[in-house]
Amino acid sequence: MLLTVHSPAPRAPTILAALLIGATVLQAGPTQAATPRLGRSACPETAISSGGIPRSREYLTTIVKCLDKSWSAYLRRTGRTFRKPVVRYYDEPVREVCGFAWPEHAAAFYCIGRDTLVFPLTGAWIEGRTDLYPFKVAAHEYGHHAQSLLGVRKGAQSRRYELQADCLAGAFLGSVWPSLSRTRQDWTALLDATRAAGDEDGEHSHGTGANRVRWLERGYRAVSPAACDTWSAPAWQVS
Repeated sequence: MLLTVHSPAPRAPTILAALLIGATVLQAGPTQAATPRLGRSACPETAISSGGIPRSREYLTTIVKCLDKSWSAYLRRTGRTFRKPVVRYYDEPVREVCGFAWPEHAAAFYCIGRDTLVFPLTGAWIEGRTDLYPFKVAAHEYGHHAQSLLGVRKGAQSRRYELQADCLAGAFLGSVWPSLSRTRQDWTALLDATRAAGDEDGEHSHGTGANRVRWLERGYRAVSPAACDTWSAPAWQVS
């Protein structure tokens, strides 16, 4: 069993306020596009807090439902079987999860083999935020579930694997963006938070800030998992 851990968000300085992936090719049927996109869908955000009461679980539950809907439709169109992930929420970190010690400094994570998304409802990644970073983290961890469903997971715990999840998160964000009450400034703030969560000063597991932004934007522009082939990308794009 493995955990794929999302590195913690930097405490934003007042940011309160295929598919061709690796060697896997999805063959298009007579009525399918060779490189299908995620369908446009609506996913309005709920408030993370209201009247001083944290509503992190409501917020994340809404996003996961949107992700279920979007990825299930995509899998059907590409002839694959969809299964929902297990989702576990914790008010505080616990000693053990998915058979492993709770990873230190984790924002959120995915348990490979158990199809389980784990979301702590506290911590800098989500508490007191009004930016899109928690939305992106949820989409990134669900991206790992999509990798398992699509059969494109080659090497968990590698930068190519993590950057691909960033790209898949971007594709989902691109597919629901018209339904979000967000501005270009919100997108820029998300890119800044993603860049600040890069590997420059820590464990080299998720990629540099610049490359995390590169793959997030690539998925967002394409709205298609076909854009997320990190496995054959040159080394400088996955450092």
